Amino acid sequence: MKIAVVHDWLVVYGGAEKVLEQILNIYPEADLFALVDFLDKDKRDFIKHKKVTTSFIQHLPKAKTKYRNYLPLMPLAIEQLDLSKYDLIISSSYCVAKGIITSPNQVHISYVHSPIRYAWDLQHQYLKEAGLTKGLKGWLAKIILHYMRIWDTRTSNGVDYFIANSKFIAKRIWKCYRREADVIYPPVDVESFEYCDQKEDFYLTASRMVPYKKMDLIVEAFTQMPDKKLIVIGTGPDFNKIQKIAQGHNNIKLMGYQPFSVLKEHMQKAKAFVFAAEEDFGITPVEAQACGTPVIAYGKGGALETVRGLEIKDNPTGVFFYKQNKESLIKAISYFENNLEKIQNEDCRKNALNFSIGKFKKELKEYINNRFYGIDKDEKNIY
Repeated sequence: MKIAVVHDWLVVYGGAEKVLEQILNIYPEADLFALVDFLDKDKRDFIKHKKVTTSFIQHLPKAKTKYRNYLPLMPLAIEQLDLSKYDLIISSSYCVAKGIITSPNQVHISYVHSPIRYAWDLQHQYLKEAGLTKGLKGWLAKIILHYMRIWDTRTSNGVDYFIANSKFIAKRIWKCYRREADVIYPPVDVESFEYCDQKEDFYLTASRMVPYKKMDLIVEAFTQMPDKKLIVIGTGPDFNKIQKIAQGHNNIKLMGYQPFSVLKEHMQKAKAFVFAAEEDFGITPVEAQACGTPVIAYGKGGALETVRGLEIKDNPTGVFFYKQNKESLIKAISYFENNLEKIQNEDCRKNALNFSIGKFKKELKEYINNRFYGIDKDEKNIY
């Protein structure tokens, strides 16, 4: 069995790349394809230092830093990758990787982190943040995204089986493609976050400071709760904005970027981890629970699947707030403190173990084997 693995682009080591890493651990003999590969030599361990077959975008001007600008060419580029000699193709897709061309004799299984966010339900938010709601550039962007949606829907027919990284994304796949998707949660390195039941009197939030993470919302909420301490770890484009919000409030401490050891120590000691983003899955709430730390999370998206709210009678691990504003968050924190004894640190740890690397690898390998060999057997009966 010849196997090919297709990823959108190889530039950084993020959540999608952690999934790719484990796919390659399951199938180390697989060949790897991507639109572009600009990983540094010392950051290629997770792809096992494999040679990557890339598209023509790799050689276009300024592709290393401006590869996203070539979005209109990405459907064409992914279709030019020749995978005709492979029996099994596994795509790891959050943009166009699932659009590779395959034949009826090949099995294509696509692990979808999300359908193209900026082409579907987040289009209006994307255009607004990019300043593309008006003018000629705005209309051009809308036309491009219109054709991206047509292409994205058409190429969903080339996928034999969809895997979603959460039930939330499975619903999005159904909405966009009218295709069912099985759910296999992505791997979280829970073993690197040791359990700790000695908590201190502070709340923690940690993330890259970009608009959709809503770090400003969390900080604004704590400016109105001077008796509660908040520690913020992370940096990004919104750092200066958030710093201004926190200015003059001694209960809020911005630490900026911190190494893993510092982040883990704070996760272990925090009274609770605060998470205000609408994520497809959301790794940090699971990491916090692995430390035995409860989570106060926005009740939408993947968090509903990784955190057991106090509404659940058995083994709750956190509290949800259902409006993405500071008033709702403040009420959730108050509710959490009034019901603190109902959440056990041990239950947080047990819940996090449901998303371990070992479980991911076992479930994915069994799933692919069942799907591939099931189809192969049927084809042999036919021919």
